[in-house]
Amino acid sequence: MGEMVEPDYRQALPLSPSPSNTKTLEGLMQVITIKDSTDPSKESTTKSTNLQGHQQNPQEAWLPITESRNGNTIFAMFHLLCSGIGFQALLLPVAFAKLGWAWGIICLSLAFAWQLYTIFILVRLHELVPGIRYSRYLQLAIVSFGPKLGKSLALFPVMYSSGGACVIMIINGGHILDLLFKTVCDQEAICHVQSLTRTEWFLVFTCVAILVAQLPNLNSMVGVSLIGAITAIGYCTLIWVLSVTKGRPTDISYYQFDVAKSNMEKIRDKLNAVEIIALAFKGHNLILEIQGTLPSNQRHTSYKPMCTGVTISYTVIAMCQYPLAIVGFWAYGNKVPFSGGLLSAFSQIHGANTSKLIMGSIYLLVLVNHLCAFQVYAMPAFDNLEMRYTTKKKKPCPKWIRTCLRIFFGGVTFFVAVTVPFLGSLALLIGGMVLPMTFAYPCFMWIAMKKPRPNGVVWSINLGLGCLGIVFSVLIVIAAAWTLADKGLNANFFRP
Repeated sequence: MGEMVEPDYRQALPLSPSPSNTKTLEGLMQVITIKDSTDPSKESTTKSTNLQGHQQNPQEAWLPITESRNGNTIFAMFHLLCSGIGFQALLLPVAFAKLGWAWGIICLSLAFAWQLYTIFILVRLHELVPGIRYSRYLQLAIVSFGPKLGKSLALFPVMYSSGGACVIMIINGGHILDLLFKTVCDQEAICHVQSLTRTEWFLVFTCVAILVAQLPNLNSMVGVSLIGAITAIGYCTLIWVLSVTKGRPTDISYYQFDVAKSNMEKIRDKLNAVEIIALAFKGHNLILEIQGTLPSNQRHTSYKPMCTGVTISYTVIAMCQYPLAIVGFWAYGNKVPFSGGLLSAFSQIHGANTSKLIMGSIYLLVLVNHLCAFQVYAMPAFDNLEMRYTTKKKKPCPKWIRTCLRIFFGGVTFFVAVTVPFLGSLALLIGGMVLPMTFAYPCFMWIAMKKPRPNGVVWSINLGLGCLGIVFSVLIVIAAAWTLADKGLNANFFRP
């Protein structure tokens, strides 16, 4: 949760001492030595022909993200599905209630296509030159924009997307644990045991999450990601299928009764709705990290396996999110609350005539998914903490140090969750600040790294999308701040 370490990447790349080498792709290409200019197949690095990224910087082999590079397309799919389907998808009907059927589907489709395009940009830039791999988002930002600008642009989005996501999972996970207990025990009538306080539920969730987090590296967590992917698909499917089978309430409406609102207030609501859709697509801060677990050599880089994994996994993600948005809006109209989304709407409307087994199963699936996704989103923070240690000590982390660092991270996120239990209410404001990481920065990275012909088609598309992403982010931050100023914020510090 602290400041991310900026490792000296120039030590990892044996370049000449010119400072321009850190900013240009031509400088980076000096890593490769041509033994015979007439035979490109004889290219080799100065140290090895098996280019795993370790030989440029031995520290890579000590860190949990790049410690193991024996993953494959299937493993990448599990990580992508576990991190790509989140609780935010349950809020999509809230956006549809503000935008209506047509604009809701259009905005959802545009956002999906846009973020998928930027994902493929990141996948391509991960190993633009064979043998040089950028396995962390901040690392690629520093190489693309320079050390100062890259760090200032990407540090907060990366840290919030990792540590902040874990805090929100603790808050949501504690709430789900409370709901699961009350469902199983029928409001304490069966178990004859008083429910824990919300803070205690937070602690229970954190302890279980940190216990699972003792797996050494991202590749070793593939089983956890598989469970997370299955549970995410399971609860998404279960909610929209049950919503269809149980039918619509008689008093729902698909229209917003905002006649008294001014035109500016209506525009503000539309922007907030579009942001809800944009935030449903997450995980860009993990794309490079997941690709970093795949093997690579001069003939077979990690690009094609990762592209296959992204294509399949995001097809599945679309098959989860579109039914949630469309069926959810059809079933509940404007009755879906912002707090809890479809889960709260289903519980309030159909909870009384739904068996405890089904309700408990839904809560359990959501809970297990949160525990699994916590591991994937916490991995960049674990990697950063170990980077601090290995940079200072010049040796790998012992197991007991690794365990202590992860317990420390769990303690920090638990403290923040208890201190700021209303962090979810700030999701639109803070989320708007980090959206350029998804929709804008990858486009500018492509221009900086690939250097397409100025004013050409590729250059114009990426520049236009990047600028549009920045403008979009500024507008929705203004709209979110306006909403908070208008409706107020229940800042219940230390009172979950």
